[in-house]
Amino acid sequence: MLNCAVLMGRLVQDPELHTTNSGVPVCSFTIAVDRNFVKQGEERQTDFIDIVSWAQKAEFVSKYFHRGSMIAVQGNIQTRNYEDKNGNKRKSVEIIAENISFCGSKSESGTGTREGSPMYQPAPSFATADEGDFKEIPEDDLPF
Repeated sequence: MLNCAVLMGRLVQDPELHTTNSGVPVCSFTIAVDRNFVKQGEERQTDFIDIVSWAQKAEFVSKYFHRGSMIAVQGNIQTRNYEDKNGNKRKSVEIIAENISFCGSKSESGTGTREGSPMYQPAPSFATADEGDFKEIPEDDLPF
């Protein structure tokens, strides 16, 4: 069987780092992931995915990521049942992170501090490039 999720999105808020009773760091955070498909005349939908990371990965996320940071996460989908404060049965779906990577530019991710961190700026698209960005290659220089 296969249980693998790969997501890329932006942190909705600063990651929360906690320590278990046995001293193991655990970090929880939520990322906003845009859906690829947009129905004509509607706005793009966004899903908010809960992520949990453990041990060194938890400390890594807590140290280098903050609200608005672009992040890539690969992990396993896990569900758990619990009872809320009112005694209602609930189900939680979250990703247990196995691999975590930076995705934004270095200036976008900041220097690991939360103060003065840049807010979301859309990535430039290929349509914004002008012809000065490209150099023509003579036909006799082509490798084929």
